[in-house]
Amino acid sequence: MFSKYYVPAGSSADGDFTTVVTPESAGWTESSLWTLELAPGADVHLQSGDNEIIVVPLAGSAVVVAEGTEIPLTGRASVFDGPSDFAYVGRDADYSVSSADGGRFALCGARAGAKLPHRYGPASGVAVELRGAGNCSRQVHNFATADTFEADSIIACEVITPGGNWSSYPSHKHDENSDVESALEEIYYFEIDRSPTGTEGFGYHRVYGTAERPIEVLEEVRSGDVVLVPHGYHGPSIAAPGHHMYYLNVMAGSGEIRAWNICDDPQHTWLRGSWDHQDIDPRLPLQSHN
Repeated sequence: MFSKYYVPAGSSADGDFTTVVTPESAGWTESSLWTLELAPGADVHLQSGDNEIIVVPLAGSAVVVAEGTEIPLTGRASVFDGPSDFAYVGRDADYSVSSADGGRFALCGARAGAKLPHRYGPASGVAVELRGAGNCSRQVHNFATADTFEADSIIACEVITPGGNWSSYPSHKHDENSDVESALEEIYYFEIDRSPTGTEGFGYHRVYGTAERPIEVLEEVRSGDVVLVPHGYHGPSIAAPGHHMYYLNVMAGSGEIRAWNICDDPQHTWLRGSWDHQDIDPRLPLQSHN
């Protein structure tokens, strides 16, 4: 039986949108995600409302126009081809997304109190971090984290986990506002690389809670699947051998400070120290599709 926090690929589709996660559908208040598939020459006209939006090409190129500001996006062939450029659209704006050659695009959203300028984020400016070591090595594209991109509330990044590796590990949480933790609702959107023979890949994702706030999620994930993390410890995300795993994280919270402050599960935090004596997976950084 699937968890209510697992959104299988296509199950939330609406028109051109293959994924729709809103605060209303998720049962929370801040974070949103839409994935958009456009045929060649197609476009959609949208309103940001009380959300700030970041448009990220998953596959293909696009042009975003927000209140007369035109933002061409070169994009990429796939999510396994390194970071992409992106467009930021402020709240209370009419905007459109079009694609001459067609493609797939993520629209990351968060409730915003202030309207910030629409602007372009170049791929060359995306900070690429190699995190962990050994079979916990992964590649992080920090394109809209609190310390890399100005926004009102949204925090977003991409993670590439090579086949056979674990990421989002040690398991950690960010579900209360304190001196060491931020309360953030988090969306995981997954894509899994196909094998050289073309077979579909898969992975696993885990969420578990505390005695005071229980939650239990353990799902096999495939391309287009979403897992919601309203609270609790989350991780690991495990990539099956032979299949690289991609996930897009979208986070936002109602706290006064835009920050990603986390607490590890005390049973597993020791693992970080073990990385000091291991090499980073030599497959990283992954910049081209296998």
